[in-house]
Amino acid sequence: MSALAYETPEAAMPGPDLDEALWQAWKTMELPEGFRAEIVEGFIEVSPTGRHSHGQIANELRDQLVMFLMNSQYVSRQDMNIIHGRKILIPDGFITHKESEEHVTDDGIGVKASAVQLVVEVVSPGHDSVQRDRVRKRRAYARAGIPVYVLFDDYDGHGTVTILSSPSPAEAVYAAETRVPYGTEVTIPEGPAKGLVIGEEITGPPRKR
Repeated sequence: MSALAYETPEAAMPGPDLDEALWQAWKTMELPEGFRAEIVEGFIEVSPTGRHSHGQIANELRDQLVMFLMNSQYVSRQDMNIIHGRKILIPDGFITHKESEEHVTDDGIGVKASAVQLVVEVVSPGHDSVQRDRVRKRRAYARAGIPVYVLFDDYDGHGTVTILSSPSPAEAVYAAETRVPYGTEVTIPEGPAKGLVIGEEITGPPRKR
């Protein structure tokens, strides 16, 4: 989804003072319906909800996850804040504990990143949107120690699915990466969704260019 990023004067890389300033600014924001705001690497990023194809992939995967996790202690969720320190991330989908009360932040704003087992993002058009999901949010999720990041990218060739795992929070990187084109099956390698196959029934066929 397209983004409008608000930067504070010294927003190169976040530090304690900047984190708190962004956090306080985020809490006072009043957005029009259909927009959401995240704090990612020293920016407040405001973006609209995605287009139909964006929502289609996210919801197809969520439907699969709901069935896959049915008899487990985990659930699939959307449209909720994930909190890591003073960072706020809103993925297109994620997996967390079914009994989530103890994993909600004290102020009730969102779910602690430590309780999140997998996140999903679907890339939207526009250079900034692409860079956010491919680069900035990839680092942010790795820095938060989230075990699996699933990225659907309509704008990589004819469409690709990338599954990232084995995060190194100190380095903000994922050590393991599998990337396949739309139409090729790929399996989630670990966590509550281990063994779930992502294929054409979720992504649709390769995108025409």
